[in-house]
Amino acid sequence: MCWMCNKKAELVGSPERRKFLKTAGVFGAALATGGVGAVSSAQAQQPPIPKNEISGDAALTRLMDGNKRYVEGNITPADFPSTREALAQAQNPFAAIVGCSDSRVAPELAFDTGRGDLFVVRIAGNVVTPEGFASLEYCVEELGTQLIMVLGHQGCGAVQAAISSVQSGNQLPGHIPSLVELLLPPVQQAQSESGDILSNAIKANVQWGVAALQQAAPILNSHVQDGTLRVVGGVYDLHTGQVELVT
Repeated sequence: MCWMCNKKAELVGSPERRKFLKTAGVFGAALATGGVGAVSSAQAQQPPIPKNEISGDAALTRLMDGNKRYVEGNITPADFPSTREALAQAQNPFAAIVGCSDSRVAPELAFDTGRGDLFVVRIAGNVVTPEGFASLEYCVEELGTQLIMVLGHQGCGAVQAAISSVQSGNQLPGHIPSLVELLLPPVQQAQSESGDILSNAIKANVQWGVAALQQAAPILNSHVQDGTLRVVGGVYDLHTGQVELVT
């Protein structure tokens, strides 16, 4: 193996990889906009949103503080012009959200965040598909995000559909059965628990999502193990807007 191949192998999966890719991107951009002479000034640029370069613990605190403002109605006024130009060049979200497609649950609003702050993957039932795993791997490995929250919500229709399908034995139309299949494990778990089956299944679904992301090899699990990624769960209350953390 040549020395260049060895150097590339060292970079893959390492903390230096993002620095290498960012430098390569800056170099390419400089060539396109004025030649090598532009590289030195481009390299000196700060991340698009410097305040987003934070740890998983700090990111979770920021999310929950934002949700508290949202619940109380003290949301931060939007200031799109101040970040528009910087975000046109790159992004560095401080947290990733795996959320449900439900139109009543908008993570950017629920956590009182601005444009460029959250990397959001949404699908009915907040399940994680292969494409979702790939999206989150990109967010963590290339963008440097150190927090992922799996966000379920009260009264989730997808989870209710899975429960109804299991209880009745009826097959749902179209492509819905493929979604129900992903929701079967938490629904089956909820069936053996006391209390409201829908609430239990929603919570269990979040827990299953968190566990799946924490164990996802080879990228996400390595970041969890070395302390550069935290994965948590939450459930959004449709009536109050409050997000309750799920352990």
